[in-house]
Amino acid sequence: MSQELNKFSRTLTQEVTNPAAKAMLYGIGLTKEDMQKPQIGIASTGYEGNTCNMHLNGLSVHVKKGVQENGLVGLIFHTIGVSDGMTNGNNGMSYSLPSRDLIADSIENVVGAQWYDGVIAVVGCDKNMPGAMMALARLNRPGMLVYGGTIRTGEYKGQKLDIVSAFEALGKKFAGTISDEDYEGVIQNAIPGEGACGGMYTANTMASSMEAMGLTLPNSSTYPATHEGKKAECLAIGAAMRNLLELNICPRDIMTRKAFENAMTVVMAMGGSTNAVLHYLAIARAAEVNFTLKDIQEISDRTPLIADLKPSGKYYMEDMLSIGGVPAVMKYLLEIGLLHGDCLTITGKTIAENLADVPSIDFETQKIIKPIAAPIKPTGHLQILYGNLATEGAVAKITGKEGEKFEGIAKVCECEEEVIEYLHKGEIKEGHVIVIRNEGPKGGPGMPEMLKPTSAVMGAGLGDKVAMITDGRFSGGTHGFVVGHITPEAQEGGNIALVKDGDKITIDAVNNVLQLHVSDEELAERRKSWKPSPSPFKAGVLRKYVKNVSSASLGCVTDL
Repeated sequence: MSQELNKFSRTLTQEVTNPAAKAMLYGIGLTKEDMQKPQIGIASTGYEGNTCNMHLNGLSVHVKKGVQENGLVGLIFHTIGVSDGMTNGNNGMSYSLPSRDLIADSIENVVGAQWYDGVIAVVGCDKNMPGAMMALARLNRPGMLVYGGTIRTGEYKGQKLDIVSAFEALGKKFAGTISDEDYEGVIQNAIPGEGACGGMYTANTMASSMEAMGLTLPNSSTYPATHEGKKAECLAIGAAMRNLLELNICPRDIMTRKAFENAMTVVMAMGGSTNAVLHYLAIARAAEVNFTLKDIQEISDRTPLIADLKPSGKYYMEDMLSIGGVPAVMKYLLEIGLLHGDCLTITGKTIAENLADVPSIDFETQKIIKPIAAPIKPTGHLQILYGNLATEGAVAKITGKEGEKFEGIAKVCECEEEVIEYLHKGEIKEGHVIVIRNEGPKGGPGMPEMLKPTSAVMGAGLGDKVAMITDGRFSGGTHGFVVGHITPEAQEGGNIALVKDGDKITIDAVNNVLQLHVSDEELAERRKSWKPSPSPFKAGVLRKYVKNVSSASLGCVTDL
């Protein structure tokens, strides 16, 4: 455990002595007794603009109550949020990934400036979870996270729905397989209320893995947003924070190399999002832990895919509650030797101690989690590919149901909007490898997600007939034969910038190869006429992002 508190923090008994600070704290209503109490910053990522975050400010109030009841001073502050679901398929998506680093910066800034003794981040969407984890790692003072919870499923004409259903309905509309009435019915009923997107998409991926890392209370990733257990969790956080302060357990005591392995093991076992690769590279850098694409591939090689969860599977995160939730999955992974049980957690106990009383999974009474003897896929669904199209790596999401190898002819799209245009015109055919370029961290900018085109392809009935590769990202809701995070990206002169319609491409997730069947000589000739596109952003946040962001193979961090 950490030898001493951060130099900017107080101990449990040290009084605030700065006269100006004391005057201001009296001004906000604190008492003389409060001046001797630890101050805990409660970072709410809540805002009214989307269902993932709309309830987080309310949860923060419960967190504050639990903090106050345990002899601490809780002070709520706020940071930004961007909805991936609402920005997918439009220019707003360029701001999504940059928001992760802005969130990390803002939490670090407030907690560091205010000298808070600890920090609790209340999070609920794709970028605020890794952003908050990066901030906790940088600050390294007692801290933890509270997940806002998954959304309940929607329903229309007896069919369960979620956000991906809305995008896939668009593809069905293009294909003429859905009526206007049913299209509107899906859109109006897909999202019933608060909570993060309901499958094993990026939000639930990050929530499950940060619980596996030990940064939340047990079951935080399992309780739906509307479940009574979520309020109880928030109220219990105060006692957990008090315990962290007394034991002086800091994030880097928890965020060890073994903890990162635990997190990614749960991602692999549960069929999690490709975005986890990007985020854990960035989080590891913030925690000063050596964790690379090679390490992620090694975890994938030894971890079977055992959860039949959306988007590739059948079930939703809310269904996990009835079988013991994420702790039950972790217990099984521990039993079969795939989890490090000796890792410390925010409870002050180890993973193994937290799981000691969790019932083992009964494979006779539930169908969501498969036994290791009969997995959905014997190795992980996330594969790191290399080749002349990805000399620094790319991330494939291959569950096995679409096969593990695809060879086809390139259909080049200079941006994701062209995919929708070509799909609408019927120009995307069976056997195509759809190449979407200029969507990387610098070229997008912001490495936009390709959920709209992948969902539209699925809805059009081409999901098992085409593949898609990009230097952009994919949503956790994406499924199909897809490869993203291609590095170097097109804007940086990667070979994806040189692909032409009709080129032969091989995607091999068995041998981990992404190959463009064009000679080095021909690529050199093509490169002579290639020039990077000038950025249209001359000022502002996206200009700063383009100037500072690293490669996706390094996590797209902005503080190198």
